[in-house]
Amino acid sequence: MGSVEKKMTRINERLATSGFRFTPQREHVYNVLLGERDHPTAEQVFLRAKKGMADISMATVYNCLDALVKCGLVKQVNLDRAASRYCPNMKEHVHFCCDACSGVFDIEMDLSANTPRAGLKMPKGFKATLFDVSIHGFCPACSGRTR
Repeated sequence: MGSVEKKMTRINERLATSGFRFTPQREHVYNVLLGERDHPTAEQVFLRAKKGMADISMATVYNCLDALVKCGLVKQVNLDRAASRYCPNMKEHVHFCCDACSGVFDIEMDLSANTPRAGLKMPKGFKATLFDVSIHGFCPACSGRTR
């Protein structure tokens, strides 16, 4: 089975087990997210999706993103008061937000079972189900610029 077939099987299984059906629009939006992993907003996804599927609407893109988030294929990333962004990296990681260019980058962390969750100690009785951390600063391209 090739990589395209594996991806199709994965998206079909995830959608089906979450009560959603496979549609060409959902596949197309998912492919847009996989194509350029820059944490796009829904509007950016819409503009990219229009290039390959001219009749797709903004409402359809929002519905597709919602389904992809609910079935666990995509994470919705909320940073400060900005528009939500979407990330197809489902491994646990943190997001680095560049304060100069507004780029969002995945930063891998060792969050294995033997490592405390990045040094966070949960108070007694609390059980974390989602780990969401963002770091702000300057990316390599922006950190060398004179301010």
